[in-house]
Amino acid sequence: MAVADLSSSVRQFADGTAEFFRHLSEIEWAPFGIALACLLAMQLARALAWRNVLRAAYPDRPVRFVPLAAAYLAGAGINAVIPARAGDVTKVFLVKRQIPGSSYPAVTSSFLVQSVFDTAIGVLVLLYAITQGLLPPLPRIPDLPAFEISFWADHPRLTGFLLAALVLGGIVATWLLAHRVRRFWERVKQGVAILGQPRRYLREVAAWQAVGWLCRFAAFWFFLEAFGIGGSIAGVLLVMSVQAIANVVPFTPGGAGAQQALLVATLSGPSRSAVLSFSVGTQLAMAAWSALLGFAAILLVFRTTDWRGLIRQAQEDAEREGAGRPAPHTS
Repeated sequence: MAVADLSSSVRQFADGTAEFFRHLSEIEWAPFGIALACLLAMQLARALAWRNVLRAAYPDRPVRFVPLAAAYLAGAGINAVIPARAGDVTKVFLVKRQIPGSSYPAVTSSFLVQSVFDTAIGVLVLLYAITQGLLPPLPRIPDLPAFEISFWADHPRLTGFLLAALVLGGIVATWLLAHRVRRFWERVKQGVAILGQPRRYLREVAAWQAVGWLCRFAAFWFFLEAFGIGGSIAGVLLVMSVQAIANVVPFTPGGAGAQQALLVATLSGPSRSAVLSFSVGTQLAMAAWSALLGFAAILLVFRTTDWRGLIRQAQEDAEREGAGRPAPHTS
């Protein structure tokens, strides 16, 4: 069953890719370009929110926006090419280098501050899609031909066991760190200092994240227009909900296959081929655009093309700091 569902996910994505290239000449390039511009604006808004978090953590040190935004774009570009969130590690490493005397726990926790607002908005989007009937009924979701969805639905005991193991692992890790590394927690609290200033958090972080979400909403609206499906509030919220579901525990890059299965089952009106073309085309465009922006940032701001070297330096520097060894001087 699992092998068949995985095969179905791959087939869904392959069919969508074929449909995308078959209808390439029918794409409206003006709204397509606007969608890409909206994605760039989203990244810059999120980078500005992160900068404000870091300014609260390090009020006596300069936090320049251009190199931080470049680091943000570089991390997103690497994530589009390499799995396991290697881009996030590189992003944190590049920003840490820009702030004298900063630490990995503080910079990492500052990056995670954005998850507070993102999680709240993501839940609201998902609840809207469910209450408005935009998603398939719960009994139908496990029957969709996508490995990521059916596998967990067909193995509830394994799902429960893994969730319990994750929770237990988090509790154990918290206990160990709390008892062994008090200094670590002091730095973590430094990174989330802005959460202790609610008005400043809402004004300088949540507000810019809201701008980022609006830009993301606009990007999907124009993608729907570009592929001839037509932009609508319900359509955009459905696409955003499907992305959230497909990316919860993806077995394929970007939830490829699962997104196509969900959209074909839920996006009413356009033909199956139009939905597949839109879904795959949007995924490919977002990944390629992130990679292009990321590697352009690495070249223009950090003056290198060795992105693998940046990842390696990030991992080595994190291990060095964890072992309590001083980092080598970098100009």
